Formats: sequence, C-alpha cells, structure tokens
Amino acid sequence: MKKTLLLLILFTAGIYSFAQWKPAGNKIQTKWAAQINVNNVLPEYPRPIMERKEWINLNGLWDFAIAPVGKAGSQLYNGKILVPFAIESGLSGVGKKLGKENELWYHREFSIPKKWSGHKVLLHFGAVDWKADVWVNDIKVGQHTGGYTPFSFDITPALKSGNNKLTVKVWDPTDHGYQPRGKQVNNPEGIWYTPVSGIWQTVWLEPVNEKHIEALKITPDIDRNILQVKALTNNLPANYRIEVKVFDGKQLAAKAQSINNQPIEINMPANTKYWSPDNPFLYTLEVSLWNGSQQLDKVHSYAAMRKYSMKRDAKGIVRLQLNNKDLFQFGPLDQGWWPDGLYTAPSDEALRYDIEKTKDLGFNMIRKHVKVEPARWYTHCDKLGMIVWQDMPNGDASPQWQARQYFDGSEKIRSAESEANFKKEWKEIMDYLYSYPSVGVWVPFNEAWGQFKTKEIVEWTKAYDPSRLVNPASGGNHYPVGDMLDLHHYPQPDLFLYDAQRATVLGEYGGIGLVMKEHLWEPNRNWGYVQFNSAKEVTDEYVKYAEQLKQLIRQGFSAAVYTQTTDVEIEVNGLMTYDREKIKVEEDRVRKVNREIVHILD
Repeated sequence: MKKTLLLLILFTAGIYSFAQWKPAGNKIQTKWAAQINVNNVLPEYPRPIMERKEWINLNGLWDFAIAPVGKAGSQLYNGKILVPFAIESGLSGVGKKLGKENELWYHREFSIPKKWSGHKVLLHFGAVDWKADVWVNDIKVGQHTGGYTPFSFDITPALKSGNNKLTVKVWDPTDHGYQPRGKQVNNPEGIWYTPVSGIWQTVWLEPVNEKHIEALKITPDIDRNILQVKALTNNLPANYRIEVKVFDGKQLAAKAQSINNQPIEINMPANTKYWSPDNPFLYTLEVSLWNGSQQLDKVHSYAAMRKYSMKRDAKGIVRLQLNNKDLFQFGPLDQGWWPDGLYTAPSDEALRYDIEKTKDLGFNMIRKHVKVEPARWYTHCDKLGMIVWQDMPNGDASPQWQARQYFDGSEKIRSAESEANFKKEWKEIMDYLYSYPSVGVWVPFNEAWGQFKTKEIVEWTKAYDPSRLVNPASGGNHYPVGDMLDLHHYPQPDLFLYDAQRATVLGEYGGIGLVMKEHLWEPNRNWGYVQFNSAKEVTDEYVKYAEQLKQLIRQGFSAAVYTQTTDVEIEVNGLMTYDREKIKVEEDRVRKVNREIVHILD
C-alpha cells in the first residue's frame, strides 16, 4: 500500500511538473525537444574526464525572476524556468531576453542524502553566462565570471539538515560588455545570433572527502612512450600518495605512484596503441588518493597516446602531423547552436549526433567556432575520433566595429580590465580542456574580432600548452607568430597567401546555401554565401570546390575548414538544417570526396 501511494505521488508530481512547463515561442525544434522529461533533464554525468559514482543532478524546473540591476529578485519569483536552458531559449519555457539593465534570479531547494554525512559537498556549475553570484540558505558561497567554463564551490558550512535553499543571480550584458560572448548580440542579424544568458549547462552536487582530487592534467608523450598524470589536489601533506592505473579494456596495462604532490610519469607498454580519427583508442584510468592504507578518493578517467606537431615534407611544405605522420585535417565550422536550446543541446544524444554525422560525412576534424561546449561534447569527440580546433569566443567589440577592423588591419586597444578578463577566461578554457585528447589546436582570435596584442597572446598560449598547435588568428589580422597562417575565402577555396615557415591552412571556405522551407528559423529571411535549389546542385558545387581544394593541398594547404555543420538562425549554408531533420547534400558523394581529401597525404 505504501509503495503504491509513493508511486502515485511521484506520478502526480511528474504530471504537475509537465503542466508547469512547455517550450516557449514558435520557432522550429529538433526531434529531441519532444523527448525532454522535466524531472530528468540531461541526466548523464557531466564530467566524464573525471568521474565519481556519487552525485546529484540539480537540473529541472527552478523558480525564476527578472529584476532591475540592484533590486532583490528573491521576492519576485513568479514563474518556472527549465535549467539548464538559457532564458532566451524555447526550451527554458520562458523565451525572454535579459538585457544589461536586468538581473536573472534563480531559486530551488535540495536536500543532502544521509550517507553523505561527514563529507564535503561541492556545488558544480557547467557554465553560466556571464556573472554569477550564488547563495545557499542565504549565505553567499561564491561568485564567478566567465560564460564558458565550469566552476564549483564548497558549500558544506552553509548546509543544514532537511531542505536547503539555493539562489543564483546572473548578470549578462551580451554585446554591451567587454566579456567574451561569441556570436551573441542583442539585435540578431546575418551571422549574429540570439543572446544566451544565465545557466546553460548542468548544475550538480558531489560529495568528497576533506582531502580529494580537484582536477587531472593528463599529458601523453609518444616519443618517450610516457603518459604523465598530474592530480591537482587541495594542499596535500607530502606523505599522501597518488596512484594511477592504466587499463586497456579490463586488462591492467601500466601503473605508477607519487608522493610530494609530484606528477606521475607512467611507462606505457611497448605495444602502445595510438589515438587517431581512424582508430580512436582510449585507455581508461583509475586515479586514487591514499593516506597510508586508507583510500581517500578515487576517480575514473581516460587518456589517449597521441601527438600534434608539424614537419616539412619532401617538397618543403610545412605539414600538420598526428603521431609523427602527415595528416590533412579537414572538417566543418561547427557553431554548436540549437533552434530550441540555443547554446544547449536538448539531449546528450543530440549533442553526439552532430559529431556522428560529421564523422559519417568523412571529415576528421571539427573547428569549434567562437564557442566552448560542455565536457561531454569533447568526450564524444575523443571516443568517435574527431580532432578539435578550439576557438576562443570573441568579445569586446560590436559586430559593426569588428567588420571595420577586418578591413583596416588595426588591432583593438582594450582597457586594462578587458585585457585581464580575456587572459583569465582564455586560461580557464585551456585548463578546462587540457586533458581531452581530441583538442589539437588553440585559436585565440578569429577575423580580427577583438584581436589585440597578438604576439603576446599567441606566445603565451604556446608556452602555456606546448603539447598543442596554435592558430594565432583564423582569417587575420596576420602576424608571423604561432604555428599557422590561416586564410578565409568564400565561396571557393583559394591559396592567395603562403607562409613557408608555418603551416598554411584554409580556416573557412564554402558556405553553399540551400533553403528548405519547412526547416527555417525565419521563413521569410535567410542568408548564404551562394544559394542553390536542390541537394544535387549543392553537392555538385561542394565536389567542385573539393576538387579545387585537392590541387591547392598539393600546392601548400595543410588543413581546411568548410562552412558549416548546420544552418544557424537565418544562415542556410549548413550541411544539415538547423533542426537536424534534413541532410542537405548527397551523403555518399560528399563522404567519398572527403575521404579522398583526408587521406591525400598518406
């Protein structure tokens, strides 16, 4: 009887939750939007590069209020928002813009399991755009700025038995501030899109011991056949021990230990398996923290043995290499936008889908364009075998100023506050993504959008992470620093500059448009570099450009990026429609020519 009553209560609560939420607006949606369960939103563990068994997902319906800056919003809660979807998105259930004049307030309650007693409790946020202040039971527990990286607070001293109150306040000026914000603008048009404000990645709780592993920094070295693992910890005594076990499937392949907070260098077996797009092999890791015979923490992770580098070929052309072999890196410009969730994919299946289709179409690389993704996206790339070029999201300038700057060749003079914030957020992005094997290239600037102190930023980036290549400015302004000269040319590929000292790459080309009327963000407004009337016509043009690209590879290109993975808002030049319902090219023909391109240097 009690079990039946409990099930009835849960069922009734579920119906009530669904009644409180429905997608806002009348824009197109993906098929995954209809599958959302508000009581189980994005339920997957959000940080697979460092996973623990115990955690609680706080996604779901929260109270929210919009209040003028400086006015308390906690008395104004009058609606529900579905976390972690930005307030401007349809899937939030709200669909309203925030604006720099307002602050967004969130509220919900949670309780801590009894079995967590005696542990510290960490409150994690995957990403919040842009400035977040956080209270637990009306006690301020922390503040964070930066729209693209995870952060966490130890909330243990603020907790009480029973229900606990969580309050979050967010301020986001979008393009009226100096902060990195990618393609977001208050007045979307052309290549500029809807703002994304507030919580847009998973919020979760995790118990840990007083002494625990805070992060992992994993560095493969295939030339020495060593895997280095640095466990970042919270002020460990010197005698505490870190142990790393490396598994090939279920078989133990190697292990090593360290004390005194030293990085662990693991000698890998003689038959080490290398990671590549054609064979994305991952070793699994167990990383444990010990005090004598007492295990204080254990996390599960993974690693790949791989190397990104460059070398001149027999003709003197500087080529990109993977694992000391020439590899032409070829992939789409991927902006990571969704018609229903904006920055946030409606499900993990949706998040993985774009990468799978990119792989199916024969590409071996993705350029993640002026956006940073949730951790699970990079894990999918690791598992599927997709090299990632990671852009820094641009900011500190209006789109109009950016366009002028691209033509006049000048560099932005930023305020000291703006410079410091750029460096802070870029460092946090690099720290966040360092251990993911798929990330192969850092791209600090795109088309001079907010570009400043190029030499200083690029040299710092290269020194901070010497294990990867640095593309200093995709599309210019160009300076003789970093590892690449990156050209943009639309629509057809063109090698109009060449650098004999660095790799010359085609960072953007293509943009072949096709309007599919039932799959448009705005039915009466669309845009593309060139437009055609059928999948066959688009594919004919795509293959024509691909054949031109083959010749240019022989002449000097070492990588290329095609625009783009999907339509985005009024842009209709994607390989897929914005709702992911239609592939806009003849897949077999595109796959065939793409595979020829990625293997052209074999």
